[in-house]
Amino acid sequence: MDRMSGIELFAQIARQGSLVAAGRQLGLSASAVGKGLARLEQRLGARLVHRSTRRLALTAEGQQYLARCLRILEEAEAAERELQQGLAAPSGRLKVGVPHESGLLTPHLADFMRRYPQVALDLDYSDRLVDVIGEGFDVVVRGGEPGDSRLAARRLGSYHMRLLASPGYLAEYGAPRTARDLQRHRCLHYRLPHSGKLLPWPLVGAEGEDASPPVSASCNTGEALIELAARGMGIVCLPDFSVRRELAAGTLVRLDAPAVARSGNMYLLWPATPAMPPRLRAFIDHMAERVFAPAAEERQ
Repeated sequence: MDRMSGIELFAQIARQGSLVAAGRQLGLSASAVGKGLARLEQRLGARLVHRSTRRLALTAEGQQYLARCLRILEEAEAAERELQQGLAAPSGRLKVGVPHESGLLTPHLADFMRRYPQVALDLDYSDRLVDVIGEGFDVVVRGGEPGDSRLAARRLGSYHMRLLASPGYLAEYGAPRTARDLQRHRCLHYRLPHSGKLLPWPLVGAEGEDASPPVSASCNTGEALIELAARGMGIVCLPDFSVRRELAAGTLVRLDAPAVARSGNMYLLWPATPAMPPRLRAFIDHMAERVFAPAAEERQ
């Protein structure tokens, strides 16, 4: 404590430029400040300040020592702020960007709202590629590997792409066995909102043949594709997490063939900052611990 007090005392002397002003900031007399400075110089074995009747000036050793002292004080202040924020109850507005799909995330968002009623969620459902920092998002949920060095990331879990259709569709058209078989089926495609391109189906075993599935319909939301497929309009290729409710209800079934290869990860992304507000920390921990946990058996 004596050493830390000496560091703070010296920093105030350097900032204020006089023993009197430094003492005023610290609640000490000029005499007490002068004695504290003398003890510090004696302990260090170096003169830190040139004294005169009009002003104080740092020696070369004093300037070197001051730079380190200021860093130490800044770290101590940051540690105190971080601890105080961590102890504070999460509250305030949190702008969250989530994919245009509610089956996986919305139940956990509702749980978060019940757990932290003082946090107001501003939810933006969109599949487009958002500018997290430029559009003022506190955190977003997105698939794919993070590529922006300005953003911090935490992995939520992994997913797999699946081919799916309704029992009614399969009863009418039969189930495909190979990638070539898809040519005689109605195929529903996802169109990327930011580019307008169709998301390719990662089919396995085409053996070099042109087995690109036909396009019976395309749209830029997964929810619409799921609804069309559940109504018997065709086969879709979607991530497994987006159709958990439909698989459980039996309105969609998974096709074992042809095989699809692609899997991926889902992440929480937020602007990288030294201090994280309690509401953001609570949200990240809540979602990371819960979102994919119920689907552990389905992913194996």
